[in-house]
Amino acid sequence: MKKTKKPKLAVWKFSSCDGCQLSLLDCEDELLAVASAIDIANFPEASRAVSKGPYDISLVEGSITTPHDAERIHKIRRQSKTLITIGACANAGGIQALRNFKDVKEFTSIVYATPEYISTLSKSTPISDHVHVDFQLHGCPIDKYQLVEVLNAFLNGRKPNTPAYSVCIECKRRGIICRTVAFSQICLGPVTHAGCNALCPSYDRGCFGCFGPKETPNTTSFADYWSKLGMTDRDLVRKFRSINAYAKEFRLESEAHEG
Repeated sequence: MKKTKKPKLAVWKFSSCDGCQLSLLDCEDELLAVASAIDIANFPEASRAVSKGPYDISLVEGSITTPHDAERIHKIRRQSKTLITIGACANAGGIQALRNFKDVKEFTSIVYATPEYISTLSKSTPISDHVHVDFQLHGCPIDKYQLVEVLNAFLNGRKPNTPAYSVCIECKRRGIICRTVAFSQICLGPVTHAGCNALCPSYDRGCFGCFGPKETPNTTSFADYWSKLGMTDRDLVRKFRSINAYAKEFRLESEAHEG
């Protein structure tokens, strides 16, 4: 009987901290099932062995920050049947997108003795600004169980079952007392994608928005609520400009309170 070829998986890194790639390695028992179902053809974080494309699935971590990045992502897209971006950097430019609100040349002149040797773009942008993306998996880092679910879904030709609701639902399910209602603590949970299992609220801290804006977030109402309680525009800008600062909904809300 002729053996069926396994789908080929490639994992690519751009400007990032590697945390989302490590989430795949952190799957432990689940990774064995994944490895048995696919051929991990290109994953420098895990192995030096590289198989040439084309690839059935490409996981892309990191944002586009250099001219070389901008060229390389098109090459990856051409040899990938399905391209999935993983994490805040790949989906929204990451924490490094804070550069987008300032002059990068000013930064390089302060940090580097010879800034003329630095080749970088003026902005840190998500992968979707450059090529077509088939699916975005949110998080900083991503949730390993969601990653396994997404891989399983695409390998079996179905829609991934990932949450579209907010972190507040996760708090309710865990019986966590609302940080805002009970303690007047600012929490981005109402406007943030679920996926972290309410990690920060479980440690008596408000949500920092690591999983990015949820579907149709009402950031304006959220900001108005905190403004009425005395929060300044400066503080609101800082809250929305964090890990997902350049995600559209967070970016627009921060700009509305700037200056």
